[in-house]
Amino acid sequence: MPNVGKSTLFNALTKKKVDISNYPFCTIEPNVGVVEVSDERLEKLAEMSGSRKVIQAVVEFVDIAGLVKGAAEGDGLGNKFLSHIRDVDAIAEVVRVFEDPDITHVSGAPNPVSDIEVLEYELILKDLETIGKRHQSLHKEAKAGKKGVLEEIAYLQKIEQELKSGRIPLFEVFEVELQTLSTKPIIYIFNVSEQQMQGSWEPAGTLKQKIGDAPYVVISAKIESELSELSDAERDEYLSSLGISESGLTQLIRVGYRTLGLITFFTTGEDETRAWTIPVGSTAPRAGRAIHSDFEQKFIRAEVIN
Repeated sequence: MPNVGKSTLFNALTKKKVDISNYPFCTIEPNVGVVEVSDERLEKLAEMSGSRKVIQAVVEFVDIAGLVKGAAEGDGLGNKFLSHIRDVDAIAEVVRVFEDPDITHVSGAPNPVSDIEVLEYELILKDLETIGKRHQSLHKEAKAGKKGVLEEIAYLQKIEQELKSGRIPLFEVFEVELQTLSTKPIIYIFNVSEQQMQGSWEPAGTLKQKIGDAPYVVISAKIESELSELSDAERDEYLSSLGISESGLTQLIRVGYRTLGLITFFTTGEDETRAWTIPVGSTAPRAGRAIHSDFEQKFIRAEVIN
């Protein structure tokens, strides 16, 4: 939603300055930032090989405008921003927990459970809009006698009923890529105050029940914003003074990696040590595909080093 700390976190995450004015909808066009995935193993390999260059794996983050209740009906600036995240692999949903009278909340006061439900509802409505458009094109194809169209129409009707009931359907593999939003994996980012962070705040009660087993990260955007301005040594000292072992953004990148089903493998030598991103469970030949397709097709061996 607006004013929950999305752009502040995005700034800290990417060190790329975006507008964080205290009013809803200031992020109209999406901001895109590429973030390096820090990994101490990479540095150790580079040191071992005497590498001239170190290249880390990256994750891309997209910061879009906040949604309000009724966005699908055109309230606020509507839900047109949601089209900006059709291609993402997961949604990181920033939920405001902190209280601050100087930062307005569109509903009057932060209510994490209610805010999550508003966003769920808006994602479902956007998906119903997407399915409705697909229905229109399918009916034209059905008139033309295209094979398999009637089966797809029946499938979409089933999905539509699930969404209208407020349930998130389990999509089967189908030829058509609907790019639905409500079925994407979600990572909840709970933005807490500095005091809540030091008090080891965790979701409980109805909020814990609401998110179920979904991955989440507890972050203080204020702390992360301050950390982003410090040197590595100053950052470690500041975290230590707060009694925090690592930054929330480091946790977010790691949770994001895990949620996306990704792991890292490395190549190392004098020229460079590089981290490559591959799906969990990849074989060595499949890992080689990240470098070049020939590496998979003409795979010879992987050398295991201690």
